[in-house]
Amino acid sequence: MKIILCDDVDNLGEMGETVTVADGYARNFLIPRRLAVRADSASAKQIEHELAIIKRREEKRRAEQAKVAKKLEKLTVEIQVRAGEGDKIFGSVTSGHIAEKLEELGHEISRKSIQLPEPIKTLGIFKVAVKFPGSIEAQIKVWVTGIEDPNKKAEPAEAAEAAADAAPDAEEAPVAEAAAEAAAE
Repeated sequence: MKIILCDDVDNLGEMGETVTVADGYARNFLIPRRLAVRADSASAKQIEHELAIIKRREEKRRAEQAKVAKKLEKLTVEIQVRAGEGDKIFGSVTSGHIAEKLEELGHEISRKSIQLPEPIKTLGIFKVAVKFPGSIEAQIKVWVTGIEDPNKKAEPAEAAEAAADAAPDAEEAPVAEAAAEAAAE
C-alpha cells in the first residue's frame, strides 16, 4: 500500500514522503495512529491540506524543542554517587539516571533521547548530548560527585564515645557487685 507519512517514522521515512508498506502495517499501525494517510485516497487535495496542517504543527513543535534545547544548554545536572579509590564509582551513571535528574528539575526528557556513548564510571564533569526529533541537539553538563559517607565520620566519633562510656562502667562494675552482695546478706 502506498502511504504518505504524516510524521517521522523510524526506519521508514520522514514526514511528507510517499512510501510503500505492507497493507496490515498501514491499516493496523500507521493510519490509526495518524502517522500516515493513504496516497491513493479519493481526494489528493485533502491529503495536501492535511500535510500543510501537519507541517505547521511540526514547525511549532520544533520551535518549542529548540527553546527547550537552549534551556538545557545552560543546565548542569549533579548526580551524587558512592565512590571508591581513584574516583571510581560503585556501579555507573546511565542515561536513565540522567533522565530522572532532569525530571526532578522539571524537564521531561526520555532516556532514549540522551546520547551517552557508554555509562559514566568515574567522578567528574561530562558533556552529554540530548537529541530531539528533527536534528535538534543540546549539550548538557553532568557533574558526577561522590557522596560523603556519614558512617565513616561517625565511626571514629562513636568509638571514642563508646570508649568514654565504657571506662566509667568498668570502674562502677565492682562497686555495683559489692552493693549487690551487701544487699543479699
